[in-house]
Amino acid sequence: MEHTNVLKVAGLTRTVLFVVGGILVLAACGLGTLILLLPTPFPFDTWWNSVLVQNPIIFLTGFARVMDWIGGGWFGVLVVPILGAIALIVLRRPWSAAFFLTAEAASAGAVQIAKHAFGRARPEDIIVIVDYGSFPSGHVANAATLATAAFILFPRLWVLIIGIAYVLLMAVSRTALHAHWLSDTIGGALIGVGVVLLIAGAFAPLLARERRDAPVLTSQ
Repeated sequence: MEHTNVLKVAGLTRTVLFVVGGILVLAACGLGTLILLLPTPFPFDTWWNSVLVQNPIIFLTGFARVMDWIGGGWFGVLVVPILGAIALIVLRRPWSAAFFLTAEAASAGAVQIAKHAFGRARPEDIIVIVDYGSFPSGHVANAATLATAAFILFPRLWVLIIGIAYVLLMAVSRTALHAHWLSDTIGGALIGVGVVLLIAGAFAPLLARERRDAPVLTSQ
């Protein structure tokens, strides 16, 4: 029987998943700590925000509003995870569905803990309804969670490229709506990816066995 420490998920060993995931989550915490120690926005935050304020683009604002709905609220937090889990169950991958739901829930929980721990003020001129705390961006964390989980379950280059593009577009959209500082989106991405990798490490034996037992569904 293959040893659980050398099981690979998306080409990554269980140890790598835990180590990299932990580093990313700690990096997000470190960024949040810097925000507490330096309460004013970082220079690159104010620069990027001023660029968007002084050069509003109607198309970008409209696109950002769509991304706001897709990536958060009841649709992003409830509908997307449930539909994703149902799709995986239809594909006869129940452990993948459990992993996906657990990763989504853990990421959302980590974001809320960080928001209340760091309590960062949002930029002015916000044009959408937001909750408490600017750091980290929950929308970007959710996008990163979805993208990373998709790559873990379907490790293909095109899945990775689409996932990265989705996260970047979500980050731009959040700053275009002045809902977040640019560093908030970085923190959200770190938490989203890091949490998924940690959960993937915990689920690694189950995911590897499920993939091995259902080669037809994962080798196309």
